[in-house]
Amino acid sequence: MVARMQRVAAYIAAHAGASLPLAVLAKEAAMSPHHFQRTFTAVLGVSPKQYQSARRLAQFKGQLREGDTVLSATFAAGYGSTSRVYEQVTGGLGMTPSAYRAGGAGEMIVYAVRDTAIGALLMAATARGVCLVEFGDDRDLLVARLHDEFPRASLVPSGESAREPLDAWMDALDAHVVQGAPRPALPLDLRGTAFQIKVWRFLLSVKPGQVVSYGELAKGIGHADAVRAVGTACGANRVAVLIPCHRALRADGSLGGYRWGLDRKRVLLDNEQRGG
Repeated sequence: MVARMQRVAAYIAAHAGASLPLAVLAKEAAMSPHHFQRTFTAVLGVSPKQYQSARRLAQFKGQLREGDTVLSATFAAGYGSTSRVYEQVTGGLGMTPSAYRAGGAGEMIVYAVRDTAIGALLMAATARGVCLVEFGDDRDLLVARLHDEFPRASLVPSGESAREPLDAWMDALDAHVVQGAPRPALPLDLRGTAFQIKVWRFLLSVKPGQVVSYGELAKGIGHADAVRAVGTACGANRVAVLIPCHRALRADGSLGGYRWGLDRKRVLLDNEQRGG
């Protein structure tokens, strides 16, 4: 059954820009549409439609990397119109298609760094929202990591024109971390796969003071066998605290890993369980 689903996945990848109704794919698999949908999702971790969308996006990004214009790549990937491509793929790219084609060049990211009770905090934001929140021990190192993350973007230290909203967002995050204030509902500009974003969205439902095991998280998003992939998705999160991956633990209750250090993970959990 796994081999059959892999063959259908290869068929979808080869025809990612075409219209592929569920009935057509089920016929390719020699199964009923309902049975095929359930089996494909169980084996691949995503629905046939989601898989096709991911393959179409990968094709579109590949065309851009090879130097095609946005218009040419749009039609080559089967999107039909530039308005449709902007609607469909901006979330997967994390930036507009034209900015992605230029390696992020032209994308302006404003950032600021300040000291907090658990170390230096860097927050960076595009016009769409917060794209990076990092904790560390060295301000200069945090800024260097920002440059590594967005090597061709225009990185602008928070100045007078942009300072007020970014400072207010950092104040709100600091109050949440240190004083137990509610998690600020800031706009986010996330970049990740469909699976990663599904993990991150589930984490947003885990309330302060509560924790979830990686296994429970995998079951919660409908992929009980994807425990390792869930852990990887938590590690890929670039937005500390606002996406609360610190609330994910191992099945035995131990901390597991944390991108910004286990000491910080322990402090964040302790503060939340005490109510700040």
